[in-house]
Amino acid sequence: MGLEFTLSGFIVGLLVGLTGVGGGSLMTPLLVLLFKINPAIAIGTDLLYASITKSAGVISHSKLGHIQWNVVHKLMLGSIPASILTTFFLKQMNLDSPDTMHIIEMCLGIALIFTAIAVLTQPIIIERSKNKAIKNNPNTGHLTILLGLLLGIMVTVTSVGAGALGVTALLILYPKMSVKNIIGTDIAHAVPITFIAGLGHYNLGHVDFILLGTLLLGSIPGIWVGSFLSSKIDENKLRYFLVIILILIGIKLIINF
Repeated sequence: MGLEFTLSGFIVGLLVGLTGVGGGSLMTPLLVLLFKINPAIAIGTDLLYASITKSAGVISHSKLGHIQWNVVHKLMLGSIPASILTTFFLKQMNLDSPDTMHIIEMCLGIALIFTAIAVLTQPIIIERSKNKAIKNNPNTGHLTILLGLLLGIMVTVTSVGAGALGVTALLILYPKMSVKNIIGTDIAHAVPITFIAGLGHYNLGHVDFILLGTLLLGSIPGIWVGSFLSSKIDENKLRYFLVIILILIGIKLIINF
C-alpha cells in the first residue's frame, strides 16, 4: 500500500471534517473507481474504517449531551438484525463474480445519488423544522425502527447511508430535535451499525487490514484539519460542490453497470 492511499485517506478525512458527510459516500467510490479495488473489499474495509473514525465523535458528542440514546436504541432494533440478515444473504452470493460486482457498483451509485439529494435538502428541512406548528408523528417510534432496518440493509450492501441519509431522515422524523442532537444521535448509531456490518464482511473475507491501516494514517489528521477549517469556509458553496461530486460519481457507477 503506497503513499497514494494515505493521501486519499487524508483527502476524504478532510472532506468529512469539512462537511460531516460520512466517509462511506467518499471513500468507497474512490477505492472502486480510482484504485480499482474489488467493490466488496472496498465496502468491507470502509465499514470498519467508518466505525473507527466515528468513535471519537461519539465520545465528544456524548460528553456534550448531544446523543438521544432512546432514538439510537430504536434505530439499532431495526439496523442490527437487518445487517446480520443481509450478511447471510451476501454469503449466498459469489461477490467476486463480474455480474455481482456490477450490481454492487450500481447499488452504490444509487445510494450516492440519494446521499446527494439528502445533502442538498437538509437546509430546507432544518428551516421547516423551525415552524412551531409542526409536531412529531405519533408513529415516530415505529418509523425509527423501520429507518434503522433500511439503513442496516443499505450500509451493509454499500457502506453508504449512516451519514447524510441518516441525518436527513432523522430531521424529518424528529423536527423538534436540535440539529446538534440529530448529528450526535446519527453518529452514535453509525458506529455500531458500521462495526457490525464490517464484522460481517470480515467473516466473508472482504476486509483488507493493511489497506485499513494505511487509510487511517491519512484520514485521522485529515478529519482534524477539516474540522478546524469548517468554520472558515462557505458552507453553501462546499455543499453544492459535494452534491455535484456525489451525483457525478453515482452516475459513473450506474453507467458502468
